[in-house]
Amino acid sequence: MELLLITLVLLALSVAGIAIKIWAKKDGKFAGTCASQSPFLNKSGEACGMCGKMPEEMGDCSGDK
Repeated sequence: MELLLITLVLLALSVAGIAIKIWAKKDGKFAGTCASQSPFLNKSGEACGMCGKMPEEMGDCSGDK
């Protein structure tokens, strides 16, 4: 029972921390959300599925296609 309470408290702190980070960010957006900007995640050089930018076009991902 004690382990369950500790787990729930840690999960609640994690969720609260993420919520505070989103609240503190402008427009609630995280910076650098384009996976295409990471050579580790995009080894084939495909365009971002969210904004359409190629890996060479590094910058903010606004979500506009």
